[in-house]
Amino acid sequence: MDKGSMQSNLEFFLDTTTPFVASHFLAKSEIRNLNRLWHPKEREEIEYFTLADLWNCFDEWSAYGAGVPIRLDSGETLVQYYVPYLSAIQIFSSSSSGSILREETESAWEIRDSFSDLFSDESESEKLSRSDGCSSDEGQFEQDNHLQMNNILGYLYSQYFESSSPYGRVPLVDKISSLAERHPGLMSLRSVDLSPASWMSVAWYPIYHIPMGRTIKDLSTCFLTFHTLSSSFQDMDLEDNMEKGIRKRNEGEAIPLPPFGLASYKMQGNVWISDRTGRGQERMLSLLSAADSWLKQLGVQHHDFNYFLGMRRG
Repeated sequence: MDKGSMQSNLEFFLDTTTPFVASHFLAKSEIRNLNRLWHPKEREEIEYFTLADLWNCFDEWSAYGAGVPIRLDSGETLVQYYVPYLSAIQIFSSSSSGSILREETESAWEIRDSFSDLFSDESESEKLSRSDGCSSDEGQFEQDNHLQMNNILGYLYSQYFESSSPYGRVPLVDKISSLAERHPGLMSLRSVDLSPASWMSVAWYPIYHIPMGRTIKDLSTCFLTFHTLSSSFQDMDLEDNMEKGIRKRNEGEAIPLPPFGLASYKMQGNVWISDRTGRGQERMLSLLSAADSWLKQLGVQHHDFNYFLGMRRG
């Protein structure tokens, strides 16, 4: 039995919508300047990708859709096409220059505070007493603490959360081009410049399937995929792939950004999670839990995720 016959249609979707981004090698003179909290391992060579190359991966998908092969219970196969839309993105960089727009400042501090709580052993009462008033020494501690959090989390360079209806959205590459007019770093930044807190979510909406003429309720399912954007996670992905028996990527090959989280809407049947291993449902719930945990750690409200989750529970 070939490996493909063991996969669920959900796995086919995840494989199809994983961008493979052109790889570059960081100059050795730049390696010593990397943030060691983000890149703790000493390595002779470090690969990275540019955000511009990442968006190029979505160019054809934005124009024509990504074709996902679907195997039906009857044994028939078809291809369902999905168009990607930018659902959310947060870019945290190592530099504070031109980072936070005035209207973003408050949310940036809220995010930093939420991460600070994750690394803090203080009780709630200690936090309250500390916030009631502080001496100059305590004030210096607060300043040092925020500086430390900047080192861990980085500076919020840009963020965007889509809230309009699917019919009012433009494809991902068009939205990125629009956002880049105010935030040119969305085209020029590299994955090594980004903190581990940088991420994006892509909404995938179905447009048509081939062959046409059949009405299959479960093919109207919409998906949200979540992707990390920092080079900090590349080594972790390699280790995960080795544990799963996936061929190790050779140096210089395109860098994959597989979804670490997922949410769905209108998944009413078993077309997507039915497979011979019985692990489809487990995989779906694991990815949903990972997305939920990520958003809670960052302390952000993701409109599409909340809507998808509300529809699942409703």
